Amino acid sequence: MKKFIITTDTTSDLPDEYVKKHDLRVVPLYYSFDDEVYGDKKQLEPKDFYNKMRAGSMPTTMAVNPKNAKDIFISLLDQGYDILHIAFSSALSGSCSVTATVARDLCEEIPGANIIVIDSLCASLGEGLLVHKAVKLKEAGKSMNDIADWLEKNKLNLCHIFTVDDLHHLHRGGRVSKTTAIIGTLINVKPVLHVDNEGRLVPLNNVRGRKKALLSLVEHMDKRLAGYRDKNDTVFISHGDSLEDAEYVASLVRERFGIEDILINYVSPTIGSHSGPGTIALFFMGNSR
Repeated sequence: MKKFIITTDTTSDLPDEYVKKHDLRVVPLYYSFDDEVYGDKKQLEPKDFYNKMRAGSMPTTMAVNPKNAKDIFISLLDQGYDILHIAFSSALSGSCSVTATVARDLCEEIPGANIIVIDSLCASLGEGLLVHKAVKLKEAGKSMNDIADWLEKNKLNLCHIFTVDDLHHLHRGGRVSKTTAIIGTLINVKPVLHVDNEGRLVPLNNVRGRKKALLSLVEHMDKRLAGYRDKNDTVFISHGDSLEDAEYVASLVRERFGIEDILINYVSPTIGSHSGPGTIALFFMGNSR
């Protein structure tokens, strides 16, 4: 079996230590504050990023740069690797399309090149959890094609449930109307959303108050587990600089479902630019999204 390597995007939100431990390669997405571009080697610390947003500075985001993706892929192909790339949801970014085009062109140009691009239809640590599943299958000795088949068959069982603390960021991204953002903020409404089968952000319900919103994440998880109730060996939680709330949700998951292996990390700038500080997202395998 030819050696292969798993690649993904920065939007998978996996910790650096996880990336290094499992020998992953990450294709960067970029963002900017006040005409200064960040991503790849130049990064803001997560707290600095979210503090800038809290202070009123609004970032803009960019998709994967085709040249960067090409350079990364060529470097790996030159080392003799096949490549399995797990991409950010095509419904939320053009990055998947860019990467797929680069992969197709390289496979046509380079004899023997083999690159598979998976549209994860996932975001943040939902994408990261799908990468984690691929890593586990690779470590179990599965081939790249077998893993790609598993990802395609199971990616719609990867559930995303999340809440945001400030509706105005969702308004900026076109997810809620200006009126909804203003009125919702005045009456302390917190939306609970999910990622649907097309990889889009879709509202589920609204609740009054932050604590009820966090509890609602776990309630929605309970409804979706069905046949996966005993199959979740790990759960991922991402947050927009709100670690205490993330740990609270983790404690609820442990208490209710007995799942001890929980990975917590920041929502990356590309996604955090649209969800804002205080976002809490819960990711797990379920019967349906």
